[in-house]
Amino acid sequence: MLKIQEIRELIKLIDQSSIDEFTYENEGAKLLLKKSAPEAVISHSVQAAAEAPSHAAAQAPQAPSAPQQDQAKHEEVQQSETKQDENLVKITSPMVGTFYAASSPETGNYVEIGSKVKNDSVVCIVEAMKLFNEIEAETKGEIVEILAENGQLVEYGQPLFLVKPE
Repeated sequence: MLKIQEIRELIKLIDQSSIDEFTYENEGAKLLLKKSAPEAVISHSVQAAAEAPSHAAAQAPQAPSAPQQDQAKHEEVQQSETKQDENLVKITSPMVGTFYAASSPETGNYVEIGSKVKNDSVVCIVEAMKLFNEIEAETKGEIVEILAENGQLVEYGQPLFLVKPE
């Protein structure tokens, strides 16, 4: 099977080419890359459908029951969080799979909030098709938020960590 770096390179090459779909099969493993918009996407419809209800619920609008003062305060907090988020770097999942914060239940997590990371620091594992892929930070800084839970299914491109760059 392809290594994570090889998959990333394939995604970049397909993104820059006129190819709309790419399929790779080897020893029973199959990798399908499709362009849906301006970028390449790894397509797994079964897992995408499983994530859709929770994603839709998270985007559901809130009932307008709070007084106007509370709403204005809430909007100010959201704006300040957005400005803060603009300075943060997202570490995203390079594939669809299961997120693991540690290499085994007996060992500690690779990183915690406040951990310093370098470009080659392993921050988690994403299991895909029985292969455990170590995900590297690819940035230098401090972990300020962990966005995925241990054992959670993650999608391609889904943010896993927020890093304050140094």
